[in-house]
Amino acid sequence: MAGWTNRGKFRSLEEYLTALAIPGGAFALFLATSATPPTADHNLKTDLAEIATGNGYSAGGLNVNRDTTDWDVRTEDDTADRAFFQIKDLVWTASGGALPSSGNGARYAGLTDRHATPSSRELLAYFDLVSDRTVSSGQTLTLQNCELRANES
Repeated sequence: MAGWTNRGKFRSLEEYLTALAIPGGAFALFLATSATPPTADHNLKTDLAEIATGNGYSAGGLNVNRDTTDWDVRTEDDTADRAFFQIKDLVWTASGGALPSSGNGARYAGLTDRHATPSSRELLAYFDLVSDRTVSSGQTLTLQNCELRANES
């Protein structure tokens, strides 16, 4: 039987999330509606329904760079036998109307690569916001503590 060490889990996440020098190497975190709940079998951004653009939300979401600023928590946890990395707080401010500008609120956030063709962006991870989120003009929608964990079972 093979297994990952906690250091191996940490170093693998560290290399992929903060260190690799890949052209267009940033990630993006976008907001999606509840129309299609994400699963482990979804592979592309287009598998989910992104919220309507406008009023402070741009198609594709916000950039998350491959660095230790945007991945502001990086932990090797020997007690829980895992590694976890956390994205800095991401903030959208509604301006000129509600965010999203129409349709259903944001229920999920999806982490993708930053492929130049948005329809080709790979869906790497997703986060459940528990309920549809809509904010009025002048209010903010903040995602805190979006965390990726490497566990072994």
